[in-house]
Amino acid sequence: MTAFQGPAAAGQERSAIVEPSRSAYVNARQVYLWSDGAIYHAYAQPGMITDIVLQAGENLIAVAAGDTARWIIGDTTSGNGDARSTHVLVKPFSAGLSTNLVITTDRRTYHLQLTSRTGAGMAALAWNYPLDELLAMKRAQDAEKAARPVAAGLPLENLYFGYTITGAAPAWRPLRAFDDGRQTFIEFPASIGVGEAPPLFLVGSDGSAELVNYRMQGRFYVVDRIFSVAELRFGARKQQVVRITRGPVRKGRS
Repeated sequence: MTAFQGPAAAGQERSAIVEPSRSAYVNARQVYLWSDGAIYHAYAQPGMITDIVLQAGENLIAVAAGDTARWIIGDTTSGNGDARSTHVLVKPFSAGLSTNLVITTDRRTYHLQLTSRTGAGMAALAWNYPLDELLAMKRAQDAEKAARPVAAGLPLENLYFGYTITGAAPAWRPLRAFDDGRQTFIEFPASIGVGEAPPLFLVGSDGSAELVNYRMQGRFYVVDRIFSVAELRFGARKQQVVRITRGPVRKGRS
């Protein structure tokens, strides 16, 4: 049974087609703004190849066209490593042709409407990806924040490093702990950002445990208080416990 596409559906599909714009040309390349689900119009002309450039680092899975008898379609690559780009190349046999093209990659699916006409072909087209750029910017900011010294600006003479770390030895076991007389800083390996982080409990003199508020800054836990004994606990059946104990208070320190 063949589904009937009514006027409303056809009109909606036409409204999803993104046309090239003079202001969006960078040299001879039309640069579209990527939007998932949009159909991008590419104009080609007989005797000329139109180069469809995908995002650098994107891996091509498949290319499919509605009309493969009157359109030549191929692909190639340029660059190396992270700068490696895939190019899908299209060429019509004559003017007045129209078909669709679907390109699937390991990141997204591209839908294009191909139209051939004399003297008005596009040499190349590509996309910019604002969401990817924002995510890359955020990752760079997070990496810069993680690498920033957590105790920057604190006078060295105010820092107390007399903490001992005992107990289990999981991959997330802290490297050290210190305080500035007001806050306690617990430093973890860089891998702490990969897996789940263990919760922190304050241990009282009677052995009771109380979950304490803290915040994560880069690979540090920052606790807005000084404690004598605390434990990091992770797991249910076979719980991993790492104890952090503050040593004897030096003269002149609280």
